[in-house]
Amino acid sequence: MSMRIGYGFDSHAFKADVPLIIGGLSIEHPEGLAGHSDGDVLLHAITDALLGAVSAGDIGTFFPPSDPRWKGAASSVFLQTALEEVATAGYKIVNIDTVLVMAKPKIVPIAGELRESVARLLGVKPGEVGIKAKTPEGLNQDHVAVAHVTVLLESLNVPEPQSLRTIAAEANSDANAEIDLVVKGLVGDSRDVSALGRKLPSFDTDDLT
Repeated sequence: MSMRIGYGFDSHAFKADVPLIIGGLSIEHPEGLAGHSDGDVLLHAITDALLGAVSAGDIGTFFPPSDPRWKGAASSVFLQTALEEVATAGYKIVNIDTVLVMAKPKIVPIAGELRESVARLLGVKPGEVGIKAKTPEGLNQDHVAVAHVTVLLESLNVPEPQSLRTIAAEANSDANAEIDLVVKGLVGDSRDVSALGRKLPSFDTDDLT
């Protein structure tokens, strides 16, 4: 079984008059996050972590901010592309761990909802998604949202054609060995005829005249 680790990072400044969306979840707050898309800092970091784990580049490789098609786009579109890259590479998600760094809004009260939202978008169980929050104490980032993400992947273990042929050959070999053992017991070089039901003469043949 092959394992891979991916790391993702993203940051966005807060901006007035835009909705705040984190982890695919709309959050009540006076300001949202500035960005070419919907500014979902958490999904952007998760997307980069997934792409990095399978060496597929980063979010800018697939969705450059210079492309007007992605203006205001939902970040779930980016995430879906990353999931397709992971599946194409032959891997699946084991678990994902995240850290959100921001002064406001407070993440702890909505951590459960965030976990449910992210798990649904990733197609995993909520227990396989970690959501943690920190304040930017001493970092001078009070008006910025930052996300750190680590993801663990494991291979799907789909047998290759050659592996299938090897398994079949081993199965045939085992079957042939069992047949040889039975045949040898029936027609081996030294046969025991004592149990074949032959009866000895009831008289001494030397007495015959």
